[in-house]
Amino acid sequence: MSKKKVTHKTEKRKTKTDLINTVVNFFNRNSTESFSFKQVAEKLGYKKPAEKQLINNILFDLQEDAFIIETARGKFKSNNRGLFLEGVFERRSNGKNFFNADGEDEETSHIFVAERNSAHAMNGDRVKVQMLAKRKGRDPEAEVVEILERKQNTFVGTLDVQKQFAFLVMDSKILANDIFIPKDELHGGKDGDKALVEVVEWPKKAKNPIGKVIDILGQAGENNTEMNAILAEYGLPYKYPERVEEAANKISDEITKEEIAKREDMRATTTFTIDPRDAKDFDDALSVKQLKKGLWEVGVHIADVTHYVEEGDIIDKEGESRATSIYLVDRTIPMLPERLSNNLCSLRPHEDKLCYSVIFDIDDEANIKKYRIARTVIHSDRRFTYEEAQDIIETGEGDFKEEVLKLNDLAKKLRDKRFDSGAIAFDRHEVRFEIDEKGKPLSVYFKYAKESNKLIEEFMLLANRTVAEFVGKVPKSKTAKTFVYRIHDLPNSEKMENLSEFIRRFGYKIKVDGSKTAVSKSINHLLDEVGGTPEENLISTIAIRAMAKAIYSTANIGHYGLAFEYYTHFTSPIRRYPDMMVHRLLTKYMSGERSVSKQIYESKCEHSSSMEQLAANAERASIKYKQVEYMSDKLGQVFDAVISGITEWGLYAEINENKCEGMIPIRDLDDDFYEFDEKNYCLRGRRNKRTYSLGDPLKIKVAKANLERKQLDFALVEE
Repeated sequence: MSKKKVTHKTEKRKTKTDLINTVVNFFNRNSTESFSFKQVAEKLGYKKPAEKQLINNILFDLQEDAFIIETARGKFKSNNRGLFLEGVFERRSNGKNFFNADGEDEETSHIFVAERNSAHAMNGDRVKVQMLAKRKGRDPEAEVVEILERKQNTFVGTLDVQKQFAFLVMDSKILANDIFIPKDELHGGKDGDKALVEVVEWPKKAKNPIGKVIDILGQAGENNTEMNAILAEYGLPYKYPERVEEAANKISDEITKEEIAKREDMRATTTFTIDPRDAKDFDDALSVKQLKKGLWEVGVHIADVTHYVEEGDIIDKEGESRATSIYLVDRTIPMLPERLSNNLCSLRPHEDKLCYSVIFDIDDEANIKKYRIARTVIHSDRRFTYEEAQDIIETGEGDFKEEVLKLNDLAKKLRDKRFDSGAIAFDRHEVRFEIDEKGKPLSVYFKYAKESNKLIEEFMLLANRTVAEFVGKVPKSKTAKTFVYRIHDLPNSEKMENLSEFIRRFGYKIKVDGSKTAVSKSINHLLDEVGGTPEENLISTIAIRAMAKAIYSTANIGHYGLAFEYYTHFTSPIRRYPDMMVHRLLTKYMSGERSVSKQIYESKCEHSSSMEQLAANAERASIKYKQVEYMSDKLGQVFDAVISGITEWGLYAEINENKCEGMIPIRDLDDDFYEFDEKNYCLRGRRNKRTYSLGDPLKIKVAKANLERKQLDFALVEE
């Protein structure tokens, strides 16, 4: 008897919750029609009087919640706003998916989409959704009604091969379920191989998408395999098409007398390059000569890539598609074939080279008296590494010491002027690894910009700004021709307020309003103040997050971070496609041609910005992989760290000595129930009020290193 009672109670409790969801889903599916409670019960297959009564009660509650409305006596209809929106789908492995509408505001960002309403949309897909009726006290929901554009249909993972079929087990948990692969679509893939798989279909009622192997990347865990897997995961190319390389190999390396005759010949002027130790693509050189006392001619010479690559040819199309070279921890994936990037276009010493140049007459105080833009032929006298140039700057001794020291003096004055105008000084360290021949990281070190780096940077900035002004700065009565600008918007005011609030706990202040120059000088003052402190990296990171991202655009709004009204990218055409576009537009406009289509070039700018972001993400993923690999033999070791991030699922901590970041899951903080305080960047214990805040020092122990997920887990060590 008692057994029966227990079963009945359990069923009743379960049934009511299930029934509410069933009724809600029924009205969402039939959002344009009206139904009586009898019709609802009948269509859902409930016939017992008790069940019908329960449905009647549920309808009354849903009406109270304004989820349904009474259209006629006893007839109810979904209170659907009938709103259709377009935007981007964000897939989560736990089935809690989201939708962000175009031009999103608070109302239409991060709208929940249940898995059953996702239409199997993939992460990043452009979709059309219908807003579902909103229940009182619940967040809004939407249902995908159409997939407008597929963002991603290839995935990277490890093959789990069975007798008759296989699965792709993914590294990134974008999909809740693994991809099913029929045996005849394995294409030679073996158990444990990393593979690139294309999803070919996802039947409506199937739990798993169905895919086929596109490429085998190699055995999981091998360095080449893992680096290629990172590239493939971001949809980036990991090998160069042979036919494009063949086309590059056919290009003549001869510089004819006729070509030299068309150009300004600067081969007799002292010229040199300054680049990283391991660089092979030297795309910029500097020349210097004294014109008279107190006046210097300084040439910024850039590889004339567009002389060799014709617009629309096979090499150009591949370069445009890639849009940028990609720099992973242990390799460069070039935008252009190596024949061009490391040979024909590289400004190697003791070779005649074709360039696009901006040549300045500049006085001792770094005032530009005049400039000219010209196609030139140069001959580099020396290839310096940054370290060699730095040695000359510090000791005053070495090859071409007078020229190097003069350029450094001018660069410092140009830099001072930039900061006086409100430029922001984000001089952050870069994480680098010493790796062995198999790609295994042996040690971590940090690369800081020294005077030799800043020397090159200032003259590149000057050339970029000058070219942008040459095209964009026109009299008010005229319209500037379409051009490719590098723009940087003002900082987000809300993020600046958050930054101000956050740094206050460390005893720092910042201006969040006032003139552009006043705010940027205040940011610089903050960055100077935190220099050398334990919180330097953390505060610099949060300050950078408050900034807008620099992008390419035909609509010039200036570059806030550099304090330039006009700015472009002209100086790196070997590794950035926008620079090639700028070279071509310069050539057109200097020969008197009409303006190009703004719409076409804006589309090219958007593509370049998007590819630049993907390349940066891949670079970060490769660093993260190497950090996890480096820490994998240090399990159980204790390190000093600082809290670098806080989320509702745990703390992120960064080890002071090597900047490797790991997570302390909230479940491991078992001395209390901790709640996430987003506004104050902290976790706070409900009972003992203990808080963990951004920037707090910690002692941690390395608990786990998961290479597949590129994830370190730390455990807190109580002092």
